[in-house]
Amino acid sequence: MAMAQGQGSRATREAVPPVSRVAIIGGGISGLAAAKQMAAYDPVVFEATPSVGGVWKHCVYRTTRLQTPRPDYEFSDYSWKNRDDPSFPTHTEIVDYLEGYADEFDLWRYISFGSKVVDIKFLGGAQAGFTELWSGTGKDPLRGKPMWEVGIVTGDSNTVQYYKFEFVVMCTGKYGDVPRMPVFPPGKGPEVFKGTVMHSLDYCKLSEEETVELMRGKKVVVVGYKKSAIDLANECAQANQGEGGQACTMLVRTLHWVVPSYSIWGLPFSMFYSTRLSQLFYERPNQGFFRSLVCRLMSPLTMHAYHNLTATSCSLNFCGPAVRGVEVHRVVPVVEAAAGKVRSDAGPPLLEDYASCQMAILPEGFFDMADRGLVRFKRASTGWCFSENGVVLDDGTKVEADLVFLATGFEGKEKLREVLPKPFRDLVVGKSSMMPLYRGTIHPLIPNMAFVGFVESVSNLHTSELRCRWLSGLLEGRFELPSVKAMMGHVAGEADAMRRTTRFYRRHCISTYSIHDSDGMCADLGSATLRKANWIAELFAPYNNKDYKEQ
Repeated sequence: MAMAQGQGSRATREAVPPVSRVAIIGGGISGLAAAKQMAAYDPVVFEATPSVGGVWKHCVYRTTRLQTPRPDYEFSDYSWKNRDDPSFPTHTEIVDYLEGYADEFDLWRYISFGSKVVDIKFLGGAQAGFTELWSGTGKDPLRGKPMWEVGIVTGDSNTVQYYKFEFVVMCTGKYGDVPRMPVFPPGKGPEVFKGTVMHSLDYCKLSEEETVELMRGKKVVVVGYKKSAIDLANECAQANQGEGGQACTMLVRTLHWVVPSYSIWGLPFSMFYSTRLSQLFYERPNQGFFRSLVCRLMSPLTMHAYHNLTATSCSLNFCGPAVRGVEVHRVVPVVEAAAGKVRSDAGPPLLEDYASCQMAILPEGFFDMADRGLVRFKRASTGWCFSENGVVLDDGTKVEADLVFLATGFEGKEKLREVLPKPFRDLVVGKSSMMPLYRGTIHPLIPNMAFVGFVESVSNLHTSELRCRWLSGLLEGRFELPSVKAMMGHVAGEADAMRRTTRFYRRHCISTYSIHDSDGMCADLGSATLRKANWIAELFAPYNNKDYKEQ
């Protein structure tokens, strides 16, 4: 049998049968969760790389850490060995944890490493995806008839080998592989720049020594202000400490909340967002008239409370020391918002960033680096372009640079479009710019295929695990899906709820209604929706993965 790289005792799949029941594409968190839940079907897991872990293995920096405490980021039936450790796990710890999960449930035997999916063909006929019920019946999708043919290339071979499956689970994720690149007018792009331009995806492939050598003594510009950009700027500042070091400049287009702690007043964020009581006050999809009225009436009170909460917390060092003279740092805008002095450039309230999964936890020491002048900030709210010696903001400000990093994100949906056949590739993105996925898993118009890992939350691991359990129930025939029309209406309701909650609604994030989302899947499976021991805990105790452990 084949072996996972570096793990001689972990026997992996030796051969793929010509016809199988379930294919899982991707060996990251979602792929492993899917393999565990669908073990009864002897699934084939196609993983393009030599290892499990997904983005945590192949799309991280040297200093990248999880933004969630260990107890909030673990499978319901597999705990961290050091779950009481208060530090956020490093990316290597996360990969170790995932490998331990694969060990615990003997998942290696399903995985075919070095197997890249390059093509998927539909075998169900021209009209199979456009019926009143999903996949024709809305239930029991495994009927002994192959519906998809998956094309694989292995190693250095250019030969495509095809295998047939009744059902395919896409776990390719939203991050990595396909970088999102900014577009510039002619003569204003990277071609005019004398220095080096690199996307964060390419930076991830460098060793520690190579990254330090690349940045030390260089004038570096990092484009972006989300987690990957902040981590990259932090590594740049670390490399440039000491004699001859240069400051790193971050170009920030849209203001987002960045905080150095996972707590407010010593209490975890989950106390404010992940209890049933707290989520009663936020919009949820497809809610009735009475609840919509309550949310609308409570909205000014809720927003005022959070303005005061964050302002007070900032004054108690929740947001860290002020980065002097920099409006990008969120202390000043929030304090002014709380005082009723909202500027047009003050950025979104904390709730909007939380509701769109865009709030970032800062790496340790970041504010100190900024106060020492090793990290600087420039607003580029209306745009920027390259020049011969650096970048130029639309207001005419020039920033000299030897090296420009594009921490501009990824095109995860493009990975799907590249392999899905027509007409399905054109259905990946809906009118809201989100993937129209019922229960965050099933596209109503794509039969016998599921998508896991494309919905975000505070704990993406929990979100994927519960969806895989729900999907397993669907394959087992434990429930029937609504009509295609009803599912599309449900998906539209989710998009509408996001649009009413945050201006960043194009991200499919369930953070402010995660318990309601889980309730729906539990109800479909015939499981209890109230998971706590008593009503007090049900209202006031944060929900986490352990509440959904299978009995």
